[in-house]
Amino acid sequence: MKPMTRSSKEPLMSVAHTVVTLLAAAMAGYSGTVVLTRADWIVKALTDYGVPRTWWNLLGAAKIAGAVGLLAGLFLPYVGLAAGIGLVLYFTGAAVTVARAHWYSHIPFPLVYAAPVVAALALA
Repeated sequence: MKPMTRSSKEPLMSVAHTVVTLLAAAMAGYSGTVVLTRADWIVKALTDYGVPRTWWNLLGAAKIAGAVGLLAGLFLPYVGLAAGIGLVLYFTGAAVTVARAHWYSHIPFPLVYAAPVVAALALA
């Protein structure tokens, strides 16, 4: 087996970036859809965290827009970068909101959604 050179690593990184980006987009899209469809468990959580009901549509739409932006970023890198940064900020804000509501055991949930976005940005 010959050692990997820089040129032979590039396709592997491209595949990894694509797979991680698709995962991140799927997770963000799912998260946004759950908010927009008002799943019972998310309604309870948002209410418990004190998130105003008037924000819910915007929050769900922001996550879906971020997911679409990540997918577009596979072809337009700057769009993906902007979407990724937006989603990382969104999920960081979500973790802060959960902490401010004193639901410390729920802080990992938004971070789980942020993790593949951070990984996609790192692999880009």
